[in-house]
Amino acid sequence: MSILFSLVNLLLYLIGGILLLNVLYLLLFAIVGRWRRAPAPAAPAMPTHRMCVLIPSYRADAVILETGPAAAQHAYAGRADVQVIADKLQPATVQSLRQQGVGVVEVSFVKSTKGQALLTALNTLPPEAYDVAVILDVDNVMAPGFLTQVDAAFAAGYRVVQGHRTAKKLDSPFAVLDACNEEINNHIFRQGHVNLGMSSALIGSGMAFDYGYLHQLLQDVGETPGEDKELDFRVLRDGHKIAYLSDAFVYDEKIPNSQVFATQRTRWLATQQEFLVKYFGEGLRQLGKGNLDFVDKIVQSALLPRILLLGVLGVLLLLSLLWSGGPGSGFWLGLLGGTAAALLLSLPARLYTWQVGRALLHLPVALGAMVLALLQIRRARTSFMHTPHAPSR
Repeated sequence: MSILFSLVNLLLYLIGGILLLNVLYLLLFAIVGRWRRAPAPAAPAMPTHRMCVLIPSYRADAVILETGPAAAQHAYAGRADVQVIADKLQPATVQSLRQQGVGVVEVSFVKSTKGQALLTALNTLPPEAYDVAVILDVDNVMAPGFLTQVDAAFAAGYRVVQGHRTAKKLDSPFAVLDACNEEINNHIFRQGHVNLGMSSALIGSGMAFDYGYLHQLLQDVGETPGEDKELDFRVLRDGHKIAYLSDAFVYDEKIPNSQVFATQRTRWLATQQEFLVKYFGEGLRQLGKGNLDFVDKIVQSALLPRILLLGVLGVLLLLSLLWSGGPGSGFWLGLLGGTAAALLLSLPARLYTWQVGRALLHLPVALGAMVLALLQIRRARTSFMHTPHAPSR
């Protein structure tokens, strides 16, 4: 019995050490993210880059009929062409888009992924026609001045840029929670990192690349649903810094309910696990080369999702009240407090509202959805889990 007690005791201390590192990581970048920001690159007197706005669209006819023309009408003094990558769109949708001045590249795959769609589009479009490729999700809308700020960043010498993706509207408790999660990610993994002289993390949309470099990055991208993470690792392996434009907004539709939340998180967890395994060995080699941005990306892939972190810490706190071994209840309570502090520091002031407070009552449901997502990771590796999109009106 004493041997079992010792083993459980040792396991609890090991878990405590791992969770302590999780919390310290979040706290560090939450605090650093509050530092005064460096000014954004000044826009040149005249636009210097020809833009190609790429919008992959999979079975999202109603949505793309709103967002495609809206992107084509975005004000930019230079050349900016919008190309919808139409995967299984209706012929009437394709015709309507073209009549409204939106380019369409039609694609079809047995297993549809954004990475393959982007690569096919770049193989189809003339490589000499553009300088910068901007990637949007099908439900994204660029705020005024977005392309102008992207142009300024490329004029300053960046080859990869991430904009500030934010919620389009907060019309359900889960949309509010998703919006809060997005802004916390922006603060910790983008603003906090850039403030410390590191690379911003990519997020899958609202991002821009040197046109030829994106074509190079997408070679052999495969059928992974986590093409943004693949691009992230490849850019950092090449030694390029990813800029973050905190004032260049792209509005994004947030998830409406727990079912979509579980589907989306299942795909994210599977992707996180996929790239941790895939690039862990490369991370050790990059550590030897002093490539701390790449190593940090490995660390990010090993972090416990924050909702699960809160749930696990809560369970361990209760267990500590019933079990005399392992770290005491004060330790677990301190980690819970540290996690809460990191999240509150990362949340922008505009989200300190009663609406957010009410949405927090749905956290137990969100935690249940995350547990369900963990149980479905194997399914995410073998099937296409599409997040549905609805038009804004």
